[in-house]
Amino acid sequence: MQEKGTISIHTENIFPIIKKFLYSDNEIFLRELVSNAVDATQKIKRLASLGQFGGEVGQPQVEVSFDKDAKTITISDNGIGMTADEIKKYINQIAFSGATEFMEKFKEANDANEIIGRFGLGFYSAFMVADQVEIQTLSYQDGAEPARWICDGSTEFEITEGTRAARGTDVILHVNAESEEFLDKFKLQGILDKYAKFLPVPIKFGTKTEYEADGEDADGKEKTKEVEVDNIINDTNPIWTKAPSELKDEDYLNFYKELYPFSEDPLFWIHLNVDYPFNLTGVLYFPKLKNDFEFQKNKIKLFSRQVFITDEVKDIVPEFLMLLHGVIDSPDIPLNVSRSFLQADSNVKKINTYITKKVADKLGELFKNDRAGYEEKWGDIGMFVKYGIISEEKFYDKAKDFVLLTNADKKNFTLNEYKDQVAATQTDKDGQQVWLYTNNRDKQDAYIQSANRKAYDVLVMDSPIDNHFISHLEQKLEKTSLKRVDADVIDKLIKKDDAPAHILTEEQGGQVKIIFDSAINKPAFKVELESLSPDELPVTVTMDEWMRRMKDMAAMGGGMGFYGSMPDNYKVVVNGNHKLISRILQTEDEGEKSRLAKQAFDLALLSQGLLTGSELTEFVNRSVEMI
Repeated sequence: MQEKGTISIHTENIFPIIKKFLYSDNEIFLRELVSNAVDATQKIKRLASLGQFGGEVGQPQVEVSFDKDAKTITISDNGIGMTADEIKKYINQIAFSGATEFMEKFKEANDANEIIGRFGLGFYSAFMVADQVEIQTLSYQDGAEPARWICDGSTEFEITEGTRAARGTDVILHVNAESEEFLDKFKLQGILDKYAKFLPVPIKFGTKTEYEADGEDADGKEKTKEVEVDNIINDTNPIWTKAPSELKDEDYLNFYKELYPFSEDPLFWIHLNVDYPFNLTGVLYFPKLKNDFEFQKNKIKLFSRQVFITDEVKDIVPEFLMLLHGVIDSPDIPLNVSRSFLQADSNVKKINTYITKKVADKLGELFKNDRAGYEEKWGDIGMFVKYGIISEEKFYDKAKDFVLLTNADKKNFTLNEYKDQVAATQTDKDGQQVWLYTNNRDKQDAYIQSANRKAYDVLVMDSPIDNHFISHLEQKLEKTSLKRVDADVIDKLIKKDDAPAHILTEEQGGQVKIIFDSAINKPAFKVELESLSPDELPVTVTMDEWMRRMKDMAAMGGGMGFYGSMPDNYKVVVNGNHKLISRILQTEDEGEKSRLAKQAFDLALLSQGLLTGSELTEFVNRSVEMI
């Protein structure tokens, strides 16, 4: 047998395309060739079960080896093998996928997914690292002769008689000079660990040393001896391929530690298992989220029939679920030729919807069945749920029943519960409910106490995502607004009909405004006189709720950059009913008036953390003098 030929004319430019464009990372060649070998071993097993092969199947195995001196990497399998004609068809004629005929021939098996071969463009990824590729193969068919195919990366190939004596295929890569980094045990082990860790057929890569019992020594202590065993790098039956009924919590936790060795244990998990209208298996874990918005995305690994594809799953998994960790495996997720980038289609959209529903159902179930346990976990999952509510309408529809609001007394409420909680006290004169919140309990304590004196409740909204969450709630809730507790004086935040009467005349009010304008002398601070309870502070400094919210969003990169560049402007509310204001008016010394006004203003700044540098030093010195 000897034949030379040219690979079909329409493929003459395939090699430079493969090398430059199809694959984003040249290590992909090993994934492609190993998964091809796995497919070949699964085919022979399937043929035997269908009665199409009566020989000895043996233990399916794929072996990866390398020879540094010869500069070769070899991927061997004991699978279906090929005849010379099949090489010409499957290897040379790229337009004919090896899977097509195979599926046609055995479509009555109702299990076509298991028997699809991928000899095609995946095989040609070998030329990313090799300047010559050789195949040695022997078909399972009775009377088949071994065949050898060799190609140097051009469209020229040669087929001759092969040397393989056992059924299966060797793909031998003669590594090019630029790719000699792959002729390294640790490099290859790392790639196999990444892509082949959970393949369904044992993958052997060299040997490893283990220790086994070897009797006892003279003192009766157990002896051990070193033995060399096959280094099988993969778990052929990972937990997502099993039924949930077969698994214990320990199994899920051990698998999580295998995927993420240095992470804390997850809070809980969801086992995905659906076969209609698409195939999807997997396990998604809820990690403990830190309250610093450092979302660790790309922690979900995508597999196709246990072959690792990518951890870029944003087209399959909704944005907010990118916070989850775990594994998704689906043969129905379409991949382009490199298997590295997802193509959106109807299956992907269905899978996206399904995962969203499963997550929402799980959270709803936890809330309903064990509210106390759910509330304990809320500190870790709250940001995740809020992120989902903001970004996914379908998730909001379910999550509105189990998202929790936490107040300054650390009590938790659902949205409806909180609405009922504050209806009697925090409905303003226009019939609008006002929900007060703090994003810094320590810094805003004076404002919280002011609200508490009115029997108002204050929510804690201190996660980085809460600015967006608050705006979203206002869009969803009828006749409800949220205001930060330091956005104005309390009587202005929730306007009632029973506002305290003014004790100052209009003329006195004008004098007070002039005194404070002069003492403060800062254009960014606008002085306003209000009639508040005498128990409230004499001076309060606030920033408008809407403007501050826009600035906070801008600081977070929320698309409000224009507001982020605007100067800060504040309102200085002088409580005309406070006795200090009356004292200032009664003081005859103009310097003392200014000093008292400045001291009251600086105290207000201090309570907001706005007094710094030389102004803080001046305030301290003035305070000492006044004592």
